[in-house]
Amino acid sequence: MTTAAKIACFIILAFFLGVAVQADIEKTAVMCNTGFCFYWWPKLPVVRGWHQDKQQSLNYNANAIAPNGSSFVDAEAVMYGVAVYKPRDPEAKSLAMFIASDKQQFLSRDPGIIIAQVGDLTNADGNKLPSFTFFPKSAGNWEQVSYGEEGDFYLTFVLSARSKKAFDRTESVYRDLIAHYKAKP
Repeated sequence: MTTAAKIACFIILAFFLGVAVQADIEKTAVMCNTGFCFYWWPKLPVVRGWHQDKQQSLNYNANAIAPNGSSFVDAEAVMYGVAVYKPRDPEAKSLAMFIASDKQQFLSRDPGIIIAQVGDLTNADGNKLPSFTFFPKSAGNWEQVSYGEEGDFYLTFVLSARSKKAFDRTESVYRDLIAHYKAKP
């Protein structure tokens, strides 16, 4: 192993060990244009009939899953999980502030979007995740987003569908995904 490779490995190891993690976050480092790119996302439970789309997970920096026989890009409905390291979002001092910021970002992209709180979903650890639907008035994706907090991370779980019909067909799978999610499987 060359000296440069040893230094790169040391930096990667120090980076991952330096992050105080209580949640079971999947951590990936891959070579990219700027050297190494780091990806963090929650480890999702296995969902029968679904698979992780690794390439799109890296592309979107999210744990992207799609129905078997489809990719994350062409499926009628997909699900994904995102982990945001709290120090990277210093403006969000609480989960409520993180959610408010996310809702504002949706509204800035589509002022006509209809956001509704649909109650909490409970994960396998017994944590209640505030959940919201983000529905278009006409064209766009039909989404349900659930928010959580574990250790040094804000977590976002999303169901995104190209139609209301696909959303309705997938909502029970999404609820099952949340119900089986655990911080430490």
